[in-house]
Amino acid sequence: MPERAAPGPAVILIGPPGSGKSTVGPLLASRLGVEFADTDGLIARRAGKPVSDIFIDDGEDAFRELERSAAGEAISGHRGVLALGSGSVLSQATAGLLAGQRVVYLETGFRAVAKRTGLDGPHPPIPGNPRGRLRQFLEERRPLYEGLAWLTVTTDDRDPEQVTGEIAAAIAASRGARAGEPRP
Repeated sequence: MPERAAPGPAVILIGPPGSGKSTVGPLLASRLGVEFADTDGLIARRAGKPVSDIFIDDGEDAFRELERSAAGEAISGHRGVLALGSGSVLSQATAGLLAGQRVVYLETGFRAVAKRTGLDGPHPPIPGNPRGRLRQFLEERRPLYEGLAWLTVTTDDRDPEQVTGEIAAAIAASRGARAGEPRP
């Protein structure tokens, strides 16, 4: 894990929906004694409606523009723990801002994401093949998440406190390591 090179949030969490960003984020922020921010929350407050309504009412392109703007502002201005929306990594501009940051990929497998997002039941909430689309979505984004990560933490079958502890330990180790020593 390279040392952080750019000013920015203490930690940036990335990963698919249901990976635990909005659960682990506040726990980690509390442990580190910093504030927590979530770009989806910032977008919803700015737009005056939930993210799901933005997709329906305004379309994905409008949402992605709001997401790029919120991510850019948060990466440059927030100094605590930041959770990015799962699609933030699709923007080259956002990916460029993540270079040199302490980015933690909350790696989550298909079964865990399906369960956490409610797509594990016999009657999915949306028509078509949402489970197939979810699997494709995870496979397409995994390389992006992995390529941006300073640290990858698996969340499947793990308690949020365990995930938080692993991230906190890696941060402490990176802060305590001297130049030339191996990092965790």
